[in-house]
Parts: sequence; structure tokens; C-alpha cells
Amino acid sequence: MSAAPMSPAVLMAEGPGTVVRIHGRQVGDRVYRGTITFSAVCVPLLVALVGWEIAVAGWPTFRHFGLSFLTSSDWDPVKERFGAAPAICGTLVSSAIALVIATPLAVGVSVFLSELAPRWMRQPVGFLVDLLAAIPSVVYGLWGIFVLLPLLRDPVMPFLRDTLGLGKTPFFSGPAYGPSMLAAGLILAIMVLPYIASVSREVLLAVPRAQREAALALGATRWETIWRAVVPYARSGIIGGIILGLGRALGETMAVTMLIGNRQQISASLLAPGYTMASLIANEFSEASSDAHLSALMAVGFTLLVITIIVNAVARWLVWRVGGGAASKPL
Repeated sequence: MSAAPMSPAVLMAEGPGTVVRIHGRQVGDRVYRGTITFSAVCVPLLVALVGWEIAVAGWPTFRHFGLSFLTSSDWDPVKERFGAAPAICGTLVSSAIALVIATPLAVGVSVFLSELAPRWMRQPVGFLVDLLAAIPSVVYGLWGIFVLLPLLRDPVMPFLRDTLGLGKTPFFSGPAYGPSMLAAGLILAIMVLPYIASVSREVLLAVPRAQREAALALGATRWETIWRAVVPYARSGIIGGIILGLGRALGETMAVTMLIGNRQQISASLLAPGYTMASLIANEFSEASSDAHLSALMAVGFTLLVITIIVNAVARWLVWRVGGGAASKPL
């Protein structure tokens, strides 16, 4: 399509999914184009600036300790020995627990609200699910201390460890204090559930009606229509929602700091206390007095940023691959 300059401005749509170009010589058009271009450039520029500042501040630690900073468990600010392995491990494990618990619940909620719930129930329940995302994390932390931890310490952890016999495995061995990796994973699961459920519900609602009608016309039951026609069609969007929840779980600070126990050690038991990178920074940044300690905390922050970027990059790749596969598969 030719792109001859026109005045006033003309919007030129070049087909679904393509770029819409704005042509025109009016001052307003140029100002509008400059404004939206500046806004689009600001976001990656801001991320790069934050990463650069944290990397520069943490560089002395990376230069002094090298790779051992990521693999060592020795964290002693008095002797200026720093290793972030327990915090890195705690961040990944607590986030993984949250996704394992939250994903099936969130997908179930989204399927119920989009496919099965009565029309009068969809809006109120959907609003309540979305409302979970608006609760401040410190409120989740307080709820966890006064409700979740006593519940885990008395009936749940002894039941898992002794009654079910899971205490014979390394994952549920040891004493049940309450503050633990399991408690942090549970509170994270509650916090990321509305993100996954909200995105999944919107994606499922966007599935064309013809997709359902075609499956029903072929003799599929309601259950088969949902799980063989609707959910696969929305698979890429659901994965995007799961990754959004993972990003939320990786960076969560206050609620996890209040429930995880904050102990610099790596333990296979989910009943044992642990640490995350965000809680490590939150606990020690205000008390860090030496340059080495501050640099180590900045290095932890840069490591968290890199892990988050890698996770999101992998997520985008997965969404792209899954989306392309879903589009090419027949019913």
C-alpha cells in the first residue's frame, strides 16, 4: 500500500496484527508521534538504567568473590564474607511451590467463571478474585502470622510429617516451627492466584463462540468441549498468566519476609526456615554500614533482576511457541 503523505492525518490499517501508521504534516500529529515514541522508549530505558546502577553498585562484590558469590552459603557481614546461594535457592523454591499450588486453582476458577458459572455469579465472584490482588502484601503477612502459621504448626505440619509418614522423606523432615519455606510458598500461592485467574479468565472469554459450537456439533460433551477445544485454544494466554504470577512471586518481599523464617541455610525440608533475595535485602539494607555489605546487597538485587529478566524472556518464548502450535493444530 502506498504511503503518500496526506493532510490532515490519515490512519492506514494494513491488516490484522500489523502496524497502524499515522501520516500527516500537522503539528499535532508530530507531537503525538513524538510523545508515544518517547513513552515507548522510556520503559526499556528505565529498566536498563536501573540495571546499570545496581550492577555498578554490586560490581565490587562480583569482582572480589566471583562465581562463589552465587554458589557459597557463607553470609557474614562482620567478616565481610558473602554468598547468596541460600537466598537464590529460597527465591526459586518458594516461587515454585506457589505456582504448583496456585496454577490448578486459578485455572479452575477461570474455567468456572467463564464456562460454568451462572451469569449472575460471574461478576461478583470475579470481582472478589480480582480484589485479592489489591490487598497490600503486609496485610497478607499479618494474616499469615496470626492465622496461617498456627494452622501449619499444629494440625497441618504434624499431619504431613507423622500421620501421612512424609517425615521419612527429606522434604518434610525436621521440627515444625511454623515459619518455613512451606509457609512462604503458601502465602505466595494466595497472592499470585488472582493474577493467574484474572488473565486466564479474560483469555478464555476471548475464545470465539464458533470454537465451542464446532466441538459441540462434533458430538463433544460440555467437559470435552472445555478441555479439548476451549482451553487448548487459550493455552498461550494461560501460560502468559502463569508467568505473570511467577514474576510476582519472585519479587514479593514483605509477606515472605514475615513468614519464611529468614535463615541463611539451604535445607531440603520444606518445614525448615529459609531466605529469599527480596527478604534478605529488606532485612539488612537499613543496617548495612560498610561498603562491602552494601555492595553485596546490591549484587543480590542485580542477581534478582537478571533472574526475573531470564524468566520473562523464557516465558515470552514459550508463549510464542505454544501460541504458534495451538494455531496450527486442528480440533
